[in-house]
Amino acid sequence: MKKLLISTALAALLSMPATAFAAKLGVSIVDFDNNFQTLLMHGMQARAKEKGAEIQIEDAHNDVAKQLDQVKNFIASGVDAIIVTLVDTNASKTISEEAAKAGIPLVFVNLEPADMKNLPDKQVYVGSNETESGTLEAFEVCKMLRAKGKSAGANAYIIMGSLVHQAALQRTKDVEQIFGTDMCNFIKVTDKQSSEWSRDNAQNLMTNWLTAGAAPDAVIANNDESAIGAILALKANGVDMKNVVVGGIDATQDGLQAMKAGELSVTVFQNAKGQGGGGVDAALALAKGEKVDRVVYVPFELVTPANAAEYINKN
Repeated sequence: MKKLLISTALAALLSMPATAFAAKLGVSIVDFDNNFQTLLMHGMQARAKEKGAEIQIEDAHNDVAKQLDQVKNFIASGVDAIIVTLVDTNASKTISEEAAKAGIPLVFVNLEPADMKNLPDKQVYVGSNETESGTLEAFEVCKMLRAKGKSAGANAYIIMGSLVHQAALQRTKDVEQIFGTDMCNFIKVTDKQSSEWSRDNAQNLMTNWLTAGAAPDAVIANNDESAIGAILALKANGVDMKNVVVGGIDATQDGLQAMKAGELSVTVFQNAKGQGGGGVDAALALAKGEKVDRVVYVPFELVTPANAAEYINKN
């Protein structure tokens, strides 16, 4: 009877389908309070659940040292792969070295590492090509100003993200390059300052600018949260939003609602679900020893009032 039970159990076990690769992933996110980073996190959680992977997500609270400690703790706990959205682009080298030394795959998501082209083996970047984002935004702002008849002497402010993030530096550079072209050089940048990606900081910046001078013809923000902060300040100071072109990047739900209200003129869709899910896919593939492209780009997409409805609930 015992032999029969053992034989039956063995036969049942052998007949069971192969289970999915049950990897354990450690994730360090810049800051849970950041709207877009939260969207990235949700994208990672959804894909990990879909793939049957265990995922542990930690909040770095915008602290470089805390993020490095989190990575070290992931290594000590024996995760199969690590995913990081960087607090500071320049801290990527130390994080990269720690993961490489431990032989654990590492995926940078959304915010590019400092030396992306020379990452060690089993380390990749999943995000979007930042040369597209600011370029799409600035060119559309330029066209909108021209359509309003502002083809000479238009003044603008640039609200930058965190200056330790490659994305903010590249987006600002792209905007300035577009404004330097023959078609758009009628736009003069009065000032540019960092909001650290924050709505509140951007609102304070815009309030200070309005106190010091006239309302701008355009505000170009590195992200939607900062664009919304600028809009709040403009409205609080009695500026008619029909007279100002405001640009952002990310196409967040709050940004799209501001566009629906006629306040945000243009944004650029950054696919948080695509980046977050792609980061998990890359981490799982690397953990299984599969080859992954060193850089995996998820395209940016221009969003205006004409197509904004297509992007509701995309992230």
